[in-house]
Amino acid sequence: MGPFSTGDAQVRTRVRIPLTFADGYATTAEAVTFRGLADDREHLALVLGEPAETPLVRLHSECLTGDVFGSARCDCGPQLREAVELISTRGGILLYLRQEGRDIGLYNKLDAYALQDQGLNTYEANAALGLPEDARDYTAAAQMLAALGAGELDLLTNNPEKARQLRALGVAVRETVPTGVHETPDNLRYLRAKIEHTGHTISLAG
Repeated sequence: MGPFSTGDAQVRTRVRIPLTFADGYATTAEAVTFRGLADDREHLALVLGEPAETPLVRLHSECLTGDVFGSARCDCGPQLREAVELISTRGGILLYLRQEGRDIGLYNKLDAYALQDQGLNTYEANAALGLPEDARDYTAAAQMLAALGAGELDLLTNNPEKARQLRALGVAVRETVPTGVHETPDNLRYLRAKIEHTGHTISLAG
C-alpha cells in the first residue's frame, strides 16, 4: 500500500441494505463496518453495484443537516444521492466518514453557520471560531479501502485534497471524476468559497 501501515484494520461486519431515496431511486448496498481504524470512529463503507476492475470511490463526509434534513446551505445531500447512483451503475465503494463539518463537529458547524449569516465564508467562520478550516484526515479511509481489497481506483470528488491525501497514503488513485454542480441560491456563497479557497473543480452557472 505504500508509506503507511493499515495496522489491525479489518472488516468487522457485512450486511446487505436496500436503499430508497426521496425521489424514488432504489438500489442495494453491502454495508461494511471495520475494527482497528486509526481514529477509532464508526466509519461505514457502502459497496454498490457489480465489482469493477477499477472501482469508482467516493469519500463522503457526514453532513447531518444536508444528508438527513435536506439543508440547502450546502451540496452534501445531492452529492450523496448522486454518488450512490453513479457508483451503483459503475461498481465501487462509498465511504461514509464521520467527519461532520469538515471534522469540527455538528455544534461547531452550526456556530460557523451563525457567523456565515454575518458575512463570513465557510472557511473564515471556522477560523473565527479558532478551528481548522478543514480538519479532515483520510488515514482511516485508506485503511478501509485496503481492508476491502481495493486496488487502483477512480475517485469521485471535486476536492483535490482528497486525492492528494489518498495518494500520499499509498492509495492508487488513477483519476478524479467530478461530481455534478448542485447549485442553489442558498449554497452559492458556499460553493464559491470552495472554488476560490481550496481549488474545488466546480463550474458555477454565470
